[in-house]
Formats: sequence, C-alpha cells, structure tokens
Amino acid sequence: MKATNQLFEFHPDWLSHTLANAACDLPEDKISLPDGTQVSRKGTGVLWITPPPMRPNPNQDALIISAGVHGNETAPIEVLNTLASELLSEEWSPACPLLLILGNPPAMLAGERFIDANMNRLFNGAHGTPENAGLPEAQRAQFLEEMCRQFAQAHQGLALSHYDLHTAIRPSKRERFALYPFVEGRSVPAGQCAFLLESEVETLLLQHKESTVFSSFTASALQCESFTIELGKVEPFGQNDLRRFQGIEGALRRKFLGDPPPKAGPPFDQLTVFEVVHEVINTGPSFRFYVPDDAANFTEYQPGTLIWEDGQDRYQVGTAPEAVVFPNRAVPAGQRAGLMIRAREVFRADSHERP
Repeated sequence: MKATNQLFEFHPDWLSHTLANAACDLPEDKISLPDGTQVSRKGTGVLWITPPPMRPNPNQDALIISAGVHGNETAPIEVLNTLASELLSEEWSPACPLLLILGNPPAMLAGERFIDANMNRLFNGAHGTPENAGLPEAQRAQFLEEMCRQFAQAHQGLALSHYDLHTAIRPSKRERFALYPFVEGRSVPAGQCAFLLESEVETLLLQHKESTVFSSFTASALQCESFTIELGKVEPFGQNDLRRFQGIEGALRRKFLGDPPPKAGPPFDQLTVFEVVHEVINTGPSFRFYVPDDAANFTEYQPGTLIWEDGQDRYQVGTAPEAVVFPNRAVPAGQRAGLMIRAREVFRADSHERP
C-alpha cells in the first residue's frame, strides 16, 4: 500500500481520504501500481485509472462509475470504495479504463442529500444558470462534466458507459430500477439490459426528454450508454446491509476485469421496461394532485382513476393501468409533480431484442 499512501496521505482508503478532504480542492497526483496500472487522483473523490497499453480489453469498454451525487446515498459509495480498494491492493487488475467518482464530498461528510442545491439537477448547463452560478455544488458539477469530457476524448473508439448509482428515501414497489436518459433515436442495447439484470435490477424506465441529471449529460453530450440506477434505501454510513448490493458490486467487478457476461437465469432474467405516458405539471393555484406525497414509486392506478385536475383540465388513467413515480405536490407552479408510466414490454435475457 506504499504507493496508495501517496494518493491518500495515510488514510486507510479512498472514501476516508475523500471525507477528510471534502472541503479541499486537491491537486492532481499520480501513481503507478506494480502491475503497470496508472492511477491519477484528478481531485477530491475522483480517480482516473488506466491499464497498461498492452493489457487486453476484451469488451472494448471505458467506464464512468459515479456514486454520492446525493451525499446521503451511502451504500453505492461503499460499494465503489470496496472496488477501488481491491484494485489499488492489486487483488485484481483492470482490463479497461475507469473514471471513478464520489460526487458530492461535502454532502457525504454532512450526511445530507445536498448542501446548497440538488447537484443531480445541475448538469447539462444548469450549473451556469443565474440561480446556480457560483454555488459550490454547481462548480463541482462543472468540474465533473469536464472530467467526463476529458475521459471520453481520451478513449474514443471504446464503448463508453456511465452508471450513476443511487439509493432512495422514497419507498418503491420495485426496489431496484434504472432510468435510461432520452436521446433522440436511441434504443437500449441488449447487452446493457443484460448488465442491469446481472446487477439484480429488474425494471427500466425510458425517459421521455433530456434533463439536467448527471446521466443525461453523459448520454447527450458524450454519447455514453448512461443509466441512473436506483439500488434500494438510503442509510447512514456503516448501516447498510451490503449483501443487498452484491448484484451491482459483482457486475461492476466483472466489467472492470473484462470478463464475459454470465449466462442469465432465474430470478433475474426478465427486465420490465416502462415508458412515460404523462408528465404531471403543477399548473398553478387551482392545481389538485390526488397522489399522496408518501406514495411509493411504481404504485399502480386502475383505468379511470383521477390523478389531477385544476378546474380547466384533468388527467385520468387511460384504458390500461398506469403507475406513478416521483410524486411531489410541493413543487412550484410550472414544475413536474410526478410521472405517470406504463409497462411497455419485457426484455428477456435469452433474447436479442432491444427495448
């Protein structure tokens, strides 16, 4: 561990070093592991890892993995720290270039979702708007965008993927689900669907428009195959049952190693794909939203159910059941109060069809 002590200043691991330097802008530092892997600490909580040039990269991958964009979503942070510790201890050697990101160190240290602004709404240019410009989280989002741009530029020709890992405060009828950012004309590759099932994620929601979340930036600006992946429940550091996250940990380790994907089998062999059928917008003072604020994501409503009305317009569930995700009646007028979604199809791991 002598080489990694240079990066982490005698802290036991990447996570503890990141928390200890949460308020700092650390300079870049580099080390070379005995196996030839190059590790660059690009700043606080950001590691750029490059295998030696002659090492095979069988899957032709280049991977961006982020966690902690919301600081209190600790389980994915701990999973990513475990994988980084294994790599830096040379328990295994990476086959592909990696950009590993702990997104919001000050919020991680405080145990809060964010400090001044929700950082997962500050990408795709939102960090530069008048209300956000100058906020530390906006500056961090801009820095992370630049790191991702440089990483994508350095690895043109490789299959670039970004997995942004989260956990949720809100309960969900489907514990683990992924969101696929909208890019005009793009469909989800079958291999990415298989990766989600390997990660024990059985639900995929296709987004209906570009947004300001991290994964939408990498998808639209960098042409990544990007996903926001919700993996369970928010817990403080040290209180996560990491056995519940073995799926994503194992799937990422396998991709880092460049191993072929395993053969899928029950119970994780079918991915239910949802699409957005209606975006609920707070229309103003007369807006009435009939979904409770504490409704679990993927709560299903039967045909004919009244979802909202405002005296002039209303929305009722159509001829087939629809589910709600992200309900929030407290948003200001003009903003999204929820999404109504419907199951579109099922991807089966033994098929080659794409959703």
